[in-house]
Amino acid sequence: MKLKMMYSFLNSDLNIVEKELEETIQAKSPLLRQASLHLLQAGGKRIRPVFVLLAGKFGNYDINIIKNVAVALELLHSATLVHDDVIDDAQIRRGKPTIKAKWDNRIAMYTGDYILARSLELMTKIENPLAHKILSHTIVEVCIGEIEQIKDKYRFNQNLRDYFRRIKRKTALLIAASCQLGAIAAGVDEEIHKKLFRFGYFVGMSFQITDDVLDFTGTEKELGKPAGGDLLQGNITLPVLFAMKDENIRKKIERVHENMGQEELKELLSIIKNSGAIERSLAVSDRYLEKALAILKELPDNRAKKALRDIAKFIGKRKF
Repeated sequence: MKLKMMYSFLNSDLNIVEKELEETIQAKSPLLRQASLHLLQAGGKRIRPVFVLLAGKFGNYDINIIKNVAVALELLHSATLVHDDVIDDAQIRRGKPTIKAKWDNRIAMYTGDYILARSLELMTKIENPLAHKILSHTIVEVCIGEIEQIKDKYRFNQNLRDYFRRIKRKTALLIAASCQLGAIAAGVDEEIHKKLFRFGYFVGMSFQITDDVLDFTGTEKELGKPAGGDLLQGNITLPVLFAMKDENIRKKIERVHENMGQEELKELLSIIKNSGAIERSLAVSDRYLEKALAILKELPDNRAKKALRDIAKFIGKRKF
């Protein structure tokens, strides 16, 4: 089953979210508007808005309220992508030129800032102070995670704890916040929204580990960027950490640099794929997935719960 089929009952509401996304990033500056739309129209899975809406189904679901959270979380995610592309000097995002490639770094940074500001502005429509506290904490942690990623580039002596802490901040917390904030906007009990947070956290960890695996196993067409790009940029992911347990492979990996030739990189990717590191990484992803599904069993039964279960399984096992 395709991912979108798992939550097809949300289609009309997701169309509202999509329209709201486009309206929210309209700016008086034609350049800001054009750059923001360029990113938005490049597509994306819209996983965070989906989690927001599904979590809202556990409470008093009102699309006119909950759409503000869904759009805000997607805009926050989008802003981090724009800034990421500047830091990584990325030319391609989702198969299309990045904002920094199409314009320049300054335009990209201001566009990211503008999108973030619009996200925060939308969240003011949610009057619950707890929602703002959670969002603020999430933004702080995401920023720390991005700084840690820069600091850890080409640092081959890092350990598993460094990696897990980094992906928690970089990915998992934003997905967890999407689940929790969607539930809070729908007025659910504290016990439920805390469980939804933990569900989102474990799914987010599995999601990022699978993403890191796909960077080795996917094609450029599937990834929308060259395979092995993370390693080339010095991002030490779980498959790399596992592969480096072999001293001979470690020596080869430690020679990686940003100007490494494609043939040499391709050979190294093959070595990592044949080292057992991919299988070990996917096993860790599975354990996070099992934790997420265990929490889901504690939640009330409804259509959204089944969709969350299907999406979680899909995310952990995806091959695209």
